Amino acid sequence: MTQPSPVPDHPQQDDPEKLAAFEAKIAAGDRIEAGEWMPQQYRFECLRLIQMHANSELMGALPEREWIPRAPTLARKMALVAKVQDEVGHAQLLYRVAEDLGKPRAQMLEDLLSGKSKFHNVFHYPVPTWADVPVIQVFVDGAAMQTQGALRSCSYAPYARVLKRICYEEDFHIRLGIDVYRALAEGTPTQRAMLQDAVDRWWQPIMHFFGPRDQASPHLETMMRWRIKVKTNDELRQQFLRQFVPFITDYGLRLPDPNLKWNEAEQRYDHSEPDWDEFKRVIRGEGPKTAARLQLRNDYWQRHHWVREAMTAWGRAA
Repeated sequence: MTQPSPVPDHPQQDDPEKLAAFEAKIAAGDRIEAGEWMPQQYRFECLRLIQMHANSELMGALPEREWIPRAPTLARKMALVAKVQDEVGHAQLLYRVAEDLGKPRAQMLEDLLSGKSKFHNVFHYPVPTWADVPVIQVFVDGAAMQTQGALRSCSYAPYARVLKRICYEEDFHIRLGIDVYRALAEGTPTQRAMLQDAVDRWWQPIMHFFGPRDQASPHLETMMRWRIKVKTNDELRQQFLRQFVPFITDYGLRLPDPNLKWNEAEQRYDHSEPDWDEFKRVIRGEGPKTAARLQLRNDYWQRHHWVREAMTAWGRAA
């Protein structure tokens, strides 16, 4: 199979005729396969999105991993192990999709471990209590499902296909989280207080999850025109609120944002504006757990260096 050309940091001008044919194909609702011609900017945006998604699945396994030894029952422990395993598996699937866009997996991992490439803001935060686990599984995974569910309709066919499997498993993760969430919400006053504290702490990072307001997102217009994305950041945020605010109110918990309320006239939720300066700091790699989690990944990367060497040698011999 012919290998795709490496993706340049600054995409060059494309052939006008090929670009026009590509635009017509997108406008007609068709999808693009890995081996087809595509504009350099399209390749760049797809790679940027899928690489960050893969990084986030890999780093997203770490917060819940911390609670595997401390889960309160054997059943909870086994479920958490299975979920963490799923997240790492998602990362491997996504790195494979991203490789076809022209960037080797080893380079993507090196960029992640060096801090050069990004992963989602929510995975830069600590998980100090058991209640953080169901809040991640219900609300963080719920936010991810809004985004990934929409991306199943994106124009890059390999990404859309792999998201079908990922979303199937993420839906199961949310159901797992609901079971733990319900147990705490219906539990003792101490358990309810612990759950309320976790919801309060995670609310702003979750509101950040979908990215900046539409007018402040530099990539959004191009990605929407080419159907790399099919819903805007604000549309996804509102979709999340409509589905998941009831998980707070129906269990008698306090809304973490005093300004969060349903606007009947506009058929949308009003909410406080998140601190976007904090969002930018976290995405730059200045989150409260960024350094520790990257260091853990680097430690394991170095520890397993011999495995990569052995596999490379075996491949050459074969």
